[in-house]
Amino acid sequence: MKKITLTQYLIELQRNKGCVSAELRLLIEVVARACKRISHEVSKGALGGVLGGAGTENIQGEAQKKLDVIANEVLVEANEWGGHLAALASEEMEHPHQIPSRYPRGEFLLLMDPLDGSSNIDVNVSIGTIFSVLRCPEGVEANEQAFLQPGSAQVAAGFAVYGPSTVLVLTVGRGVVEFTLDRELGSFIMTEANVTLSADTQEFAINMSNMRNWESPIKRYIDECLAGKTGPRGKDFNMRWVASMVADVFRIMARGGIFMYPKDSKHTAGRLRLMYEANPMAFIVEQAGGAATDGYRRILDIQPVALHERVGVILGAKAEVERVTRYHHEAR
Repeated sequence: MKKITLTQYLIELQRNKGCVSAELRLLIEVVARACKRISHEVSKGALGGVLGGAGTENIQGEAQKKLDVIANEVLVEANEWGGHLAALASEEMEHPHQIPSRYPRGEFLLLMDPLDGSSNIDVNVSIGTIFSVLRCPEGVEANEQAFLQPGSAQVAAGFAVYGPSTVLVLTVGRGVVEFTLDRELGSFIMTEANVTLSADTQEFAINMSNMRNWESPIKRYIDECLAGKTGPRGKDFNMRWVASMVADVFRIMARGGIFMYPKDSKHTAGRLRLMYEANPMAFIVEQAGGAATDGYRRILDIQPVALHERVGVILGAKAEVERVTRYHHEAR
């Protein structure tokens, strides 16, 4: 079987389908190279002195791990000089990062969660990088306002998982493709040409420690799942929770299921970031045949009002997401 690299895949899209410009192709390749470097840093573990806290906080007031800082620096340095970006924004930085005047300015905006699931770093559990690409509106300064576009405006999104192998999941609006890093070749090789979410599922992912804070529609759905074969769903469900969105979503992409981090009485706006996590993951999941809502609205239709806005997230198998969303509307 012929090995197809990420570069070959993107060039084919550029040549034959015209859905990827040369600039977008180069931008995705730069992000992928940065992910390779982050993967290398992650794999060093304690030997590289990269474990533990950095002694700083990000804009969300969350304690940063050393690898949070390293991953953010790697992505910023890799992308600011390439000439493909008008600006970039990171979950780890309060304001958009402007491209230095000494470098050419491109037409795209990059949003990123440099190291998702960083609470798992020190226990050697899968973590990852999430990214989203938007076009900078023509004739508009690349400030925070330029980034405030609904998820439906994304031109590309992806995530890397740093686990036993490093996997890159990507969409440019033409389905979802999976690549695995071949460390001997130093290239991402296509390992799944058409990732499709299973319509049938017997798995759900949710943080059960928040049960006391859930709203009634979430409690109703989970209670039905836990009731098993004798309950209204007529089958047994398994719960899986890694506490790393990239790992949980990747599992769902591989074998079906639903992922939920809903808003609750403690996190009334939601917990996950719309721009850095919910939008790119929703784009990927929809492209794979799934669905993503905040309980009431399609996530990709939400008009953001702030760069670090939070939102409830329910995504995965379409029928399951629609069921949970229906429960929310019925409870109104």
